[in-house]
Amino acid sequence: MRRNLAARIGVWSAYHRKTAIIGWLLFVVLATGVGGAAGMVEMTASEEGAGDSARAQKILDDARLDRPAGELVLVTGTAPGAWKDTARELTEAIERTGEVRGVEPPLASGDNREALIRFEIRGDSETAADRVEPVLDAVRDAGQGSPGVEVHQFGQASAEKWLGDLLSDDFRRAEFTAVPLALGILLVAFGAVVAALLPVGLALTACMAAFGLLSLASHQLHLFQTTYSVMFLMGLAVGVDYCLFYLRRERDERAAGHDADTALRIAAATSGRAVLVSGATVMLAMAGMFLSGLMLFEGFALATILVVFIAMLGSVTVLPALLAWLGDRVDAGRLPFLHRRRTGRAHRSRAGAGALLRPVLARPGLFAVSGTLLMLVLAAPAVGMKTEQLGMEKQFGSQAPLSVAYKKITETFPGGPEPARIVVEADDITAEPVRAALARFDQVTVHRAENVAEIEVPLAGNGTDERSKDALAELRDITVPAAFDGTGARAHVTGELAESVDFNDQLKRGIVPVFAFITVVTFALMLYCFRSYLVAVTSILLNLLSVGAAYGVMTAVFQHGWGASLLGTEAVGAVQSYLPLFVLVVLFGLSMDYHVFVVSRIREARERGAGTREAIAEGIRRTAGPVTGAAAIMVAVFAVFGTLSMQDMKQMGVGLAVAVLLDATVVRMVLLPSVLALLGERTWPDLRPGPGRPPVEDLPVSGGGHDGQVLQGR
Repeated sequence: MRRNLAARIGVWSAYHRKTAIIGWLLFVVLATGVGGAAGMVEMTASEEGAGDSARAQKILDDARLDRPAGELVLVTGTAPGAWKDTARELTEAIERTGEVRGVEPPLASGDNREALIRFEIRGDSETAADRVEPVLDAVRDAGQGSPGVEVHQFGQASAEKWLGDLLSDDFRRAEFTAVPLALGILLVAFGAVVAALLPVGLALTACMAAFGLLSLASHQLHLFQTTYSVMFLMGLAVGVDYCLFYLRRERDERAAGHDADTALRIAAATSGRAVLVSGATVMLAMAGMFLSGLMLFEGFALATILVVFIAMLGSVTVLPALLAWLGDRVDAGRLPFLHRRRTGRAHRSRAGAGALLRPVLARPGLFAVSGTLLMLVLAAPAVGMKTEQLGMEKQFGSQAPLSVAYKKITETFPGGPEPARIVVEADDITAEPVRAALARFDQVTVHRAENVAEIEVPLAGNGTDERSKDALAELRDITVPAAFDGTGARAHVTGELAESVDFNDQLKRGIVPVFAFITVVTFALMLYCFRSYLVAVTSILLNLLSVGAAYGVMTAVFQHGWGASLLGTEAVGAVQSYLPLFVLVVLFGLSMDYHVFVVSRIREARERGAGTREAIAEGIRRTAGPVTGAAAIMVAVFAVFGTLSMQDMKQMGVGLAVAVLLDATVVRMVLLPSVLALLGERTWPDLRPGPGRPPVEDLPVSGGGHDGQVLQGR
């Protein structure tokens, strides 16, 4: 085996372990500190969208036409007029906060059992959520101090405040749940505290450094509010897996009788190379999101590329340095029962994998067809997948406090679906042709100083159904052109439905170049690494089966509600619009973790002269333990996100967890070996049957004159 980059980096880091360890710590501290001081910059409303609605919002943003953050408070009594005392006290309390303006007298309902209080939060609406806390306290105190009276609040500032707190709590819960789960799985895998702490510690420090660098980058590329959550999910899963593969190979080589120096060299040359290949594949796949045409995905791409690169860098630099420094002390903190059983478990894992493989390799055609049919059955519900930008009730659940407040207010004081808004910009908004066009509409607000006008147009239907979409299309294609063509004005349509339609349309346009990019990149990288076009094609087809199964499960659970109650959620009738593209890219990247690791071991055996089926069996058996541990960690991390409050996080977590589980079981244990067995000798056109090549431990993997040095710490 020729010397490779991973081997050179690993041996250099082990020989210069002080430099590698201190350099890593300084990098993490510096990146975290500078990023924390810089802060994160979030996307504006116009940057979140696409198409015509985004252009409309951009005009409003540029003109600095800020709508005050409006708030509604519903006071409900048990009898007609029972709300009056509470409403009076509540009005006085919110005015005393000094944070509101334009408080209107209570508006009574038809039966006089409810009253609605309207007001606005002072100052910039973009920062109103930072100032709404005293108002929320006043409303809460009024409700608690009035027995028999219910008080519900809903508005822009209160909703943003509630959402911000929810995301913060969810992220904290995910962090404090996922990390112990990963640590527990690693304790079972290694049977020693130090060995288990290494992957978790490196993954967390990689996430910290990535958070800091992403905050700096957000000043150039603004981010969506859930981007940090996505980064943590990817960083913890990938970071732990990379370290697990590397560390497990080093431990296995030590158990096989090699000294610490040789074991580390073998791990660097083999698992280290697999980590570099896998990391490069993941990053290139994530780069495909830059072709989506949406800033949301550009932020996701940047976040995931950063955290995967840093996790990969730590795995091939500071990890071998730590292993060289610790030596056999990596087994410190042994848990007697677990450590005593670890070797036995490893043998049983390989024996179990061998027992599963025997029938697969004996009848590969049958198992290839059966496994493919199983994946296609799971993918079948995706044929009817419906995507949309989930509204508040679907996003947070019908029983969430915000959803309950919104539903009660709109049921008592119905206002119909949110209207479409036409934003008109002209060199002179008062010019006669423009004024004549504006006169065709009823609800027009003209901002003379900014040369901008806003028009509200009610839409037929419920705001999301086909009637509403048809009305929106007619407004854009017929009404607006008929009014403004030839006037010199520029008119764009926005609103809740318009934003959802435009976003989905851009996703449909963007998924083709993204899919083409990641397919070509995956094929090229697999071809370069394994010198086999059949391995490259197989990689893509197996990835597509995993993606299809994830789509099918997401559609079945969250659109149709099959088994949704078991997951503590409910059917919402659709999949969040951005998830199909995101899941496609993520799974194409993550599946390479196992694929590269397993196929590398198969090729190693084949290079030593093993027959095709013998090499498949050896590669699968020897990777069964690490792949099982890595898959368990990824499934656990993703499953934690499936328990969070927001529907898109639930869908993402469940979809990715199911896909990784299938990828590590059906795909790697059944489909991959059966397909490779069917392909036979054609799989490796650059390897010819013949005498075995020298084993990897007998080959030079390091240069620089230090090959004879003992790298183990004293």
